[in-house]
Amino acid sequence: MLEIRRSARLPLWYALAAAVLILDQFTKASVVHSFEYGDSLFISSYFNLVRAHNSGAAFSFLSDAGGWQRWAFSGLAASVSIVLVVWIARLSRAQWLECMALALILGGALGNLWDRLILGYVIDFLDFHWAGRHFPAFNVADSAITCGAILLIFDAWRSGGGEQTDDHKQT
Repeated sequence: MLEIRRSARLPLWYALAAAVLILDQFTKASVVHSFEYGDSLFISSYFNLVRAHNSGAAFSFLSDAGGWQRWAFSGLAASVSIVLVVWIARLSRAQWLECMALALILGGALGNLWDRLILGYVIDFLDFHWAGRHFPAFNVADSAITCGAILLIFDAWRSGGGEQTDDHKQT
């Protein structure tokens, strides 16, 4: 049975996830409003704004798989989102960094899930490049997922790997 920890500040963490989702969707809507598919705007010698569509996963993995990947990645994102909601609810107040990391990942997962379900692809628009080589375009949701994953790794390292320190013990 799910044990919800009242001290975990659930509204704060779910609000952070919602803020990521809203910012992600707002920026994507702005790009769709301002750019045609494939358009690019030079910003600096290492950064462009673009409008790209990704029907695959990270780095366009399986983007040309024939359509089934839309539903597979949507199902995966929905499942992961449910796990994250429960995971956050089970953490204690002392585990604030883990909660923050999971909330960022949750918001990003929901942002990209929304695109997949509504559009059939994810809108990417941040294009970093150096010496003629382009990193795959990404978006706010991808950035939040990446930041959340880095925070999770840092939190695990900070707390001594898998061992729970006094401030990370679940009560």
